[in-house]
Amino acid sequence: MAGRFVRSSKYRHVFGRPTRKEQCYDNLRISRNAWDTNLVKANPQYLSVNWEAGGGGAFAVIPINERGRLPEQIPLFRGHTGPVLDTDWCVFIWAVPKGFTLYTPKDTEPRHVAPLSKLSGHSRHADARSHTSRKVGHVLFNPSAENILGTSSGDYTIKLWDIETGSSRLTLRHADIVQSMSWSANGSLMVTTSRDKKLRIWDVRQERPAQEVAGHTGAKNSRAVWMGEHDRVATTGFSKMSDRQLALWDIRTPQEPIGGYQMLDSISGVCMPFWDDGTQCLYLAGKGDGNIRYFEYENDSFEFLSEYKSADPQRGVAFVPKRGVNLHENEVTRAYKTVNDTYIEPISFIVPRRAEAFQNDIYPPATGLKAGLSAADWHAGKNALPPKIDLESVYDGGDPVAVAAESKPAPVFSAPASSSQIKKEPEQPKPTPVPAAVHRGPQPSIKDSKSSIGDMASKFADNDDSGSEDEGSSSFDQPPPKAEVRKTPSPAYAKAPERPRDQPPMKHTATQPPRAEPSSAVSKQPVTNVQLESSEEVRESLNEIKSLLELQNRTISAQSEKISQLTAEVDTLKTRVGESRSSREKDERIRQLELELEQSRS
Repeated sequence: MAGRFVRSSKYRHVFGRPTRKEQCYDNLRISRNAWDTNLVKANPQYLSVNWEAGGGGAFAVIPINERGRLPEQIPLFRGHTGPVLDTDWCVFIWAVPKGFTLYTPKDTEPRHVAPLSKLSGHSRHADARSHTSRKVGHVLFNPSAENILGTSSGDYTIKLWDIETGSSRLTLRHADIVQSMSWSANGSLMVTTSRDKKLRIWDVRQERPAQEVAGHTGAKNSRAVWMGEHDRVATTGFSKMSDRQLALWDIRTPQEPIGGYQMLDSISGVCMPFWDDGTQCLYLAGKGDGNIRYFEYENDSFEFLSEYKSADPQRGVAFVPKRGVNLHENEVTRAYKTVNDTYIEPISFIVPRRAEAFQNDIYPPATGLKAGLSAADWHAGKNALPPKIDLESVYDGGDPVAVAAESKPAPVFSAPASSSQIKKEPEQPKPTPVPAAVHRGPQPSIKDSKSSIGDMASKFADNDDSGSEDEGSSSFDQPPPKAEVRKTPSPAYAKAPERPRDQPPMKHTATQPPRAEPSSAVSKQPVTNVQLESSEEVRESLNEIKSLLELQNRTISAQSEKISQLTAEVDTLKTRVGESRSSREKDERIRQLELELEQSRS
């Protein structure tokens, strides 16, 4: 048992609970179109489903509370001349009628719903290889700005629409088919993946990519999702060997994913990522399999929590916004998965607790219904997060209470430096990224932790003793001796000692303005590059020691808890043995537990 501990997390035991077939949404005709979208989208009141319909495209809107087997004929939302490939919820171009239901009076034909407006602007692409001309493959509303809609098309562009005016003022041009897109939380930036295997971070109002880097190298589709209010992006894709991968990116320096690409498995279906900002969890649902993995984001890594497994494969999945979960059952999110293209199954992800009151530690404020900006303000360059609501205020059916969203400045992307600037100012060294571990090995024991801490602390041994024989044993470069007092004026900055080849680039360069000589006779030795680098090493070493100490404390806490459990079990068995001494199995169990308890204490 020594060396094992459990990472502290409120969501460590979250489990997925399926729904009985009679409580699913049955008798559906889900579209069989092969375009890579999620097929279904959800909000707290309705599901929208891409429908298999003749005579032009259509989609269905299903009220959340109308479960079970649906009527043979239901009202559809019609208006397209081809199959519907994607839908999204916000301020609707299709308006759902008040009191909308799938059930119509007997002997009455269902009345289909027509669109309020039509957006036209994507052009036919001249590439003869592509049969996706004029197809709009993805639609996605801006999460903060009212009535701003992004649409991707077979013409290799994303157009940004103001649906109030029906006009598109901004176009993001790609080199190939767009495979996925995701907005930042304040709606100022967008991440896209494309068939040319590039990952792009767009400053959308400038109509240019602020970052453009190589993404997943596999031939199959990749997906990207913006991780809420973080300046991080998660992507799923494939390697050249067709293994499914997960990657975490820093949008400011996305040249390589943080910790590299993490292999998930060798299943051939696209992995659909969904980010839950309330729990800081990433859910990965595979197309063609029935499993949904989920990870918790912490310290720039994805910590694997668990996996919902099902024998029923899914082609489409949607997650409901946080304001639509069941707060009384400690449901932190809910997914809707398509099964066999005939029904949709809800899956509740629940924190297992016995509580009769609101659990505020697992329900932070959630995004509400109001937009953060008007379309005009957004086009004018303003940024804001959408207002949030206190979920405790709606726990007992009350009106939502608004909570001010903390406004964060948008990331600033500097223009590429000129060649002359590169020569004058050496590039600053990049911090070593923390690996984005998906699966972690066994943790070190207390004895190993103490040894590691002792080794780390030895770096700080005092090497200033003049009687020390080995002056080079220090883990830090010693600063040069103070300069001798000279009668002649000396330059403000002495030449730094020559840097070894394996030493990282210097933090401060000679391009800084020289300091004026002090008027006193003895001038102070300036801080040199070697000293600055040493202080950086000291800081990194202190952080590492701090991490090891935290690890040791968690290990001790976990083992103490296990010791308490074992002690309680021993006492219970002793009591039972006192009632029935003839039980050899209980005596043997007591000896076994006592031995295990002794090993834990040692």
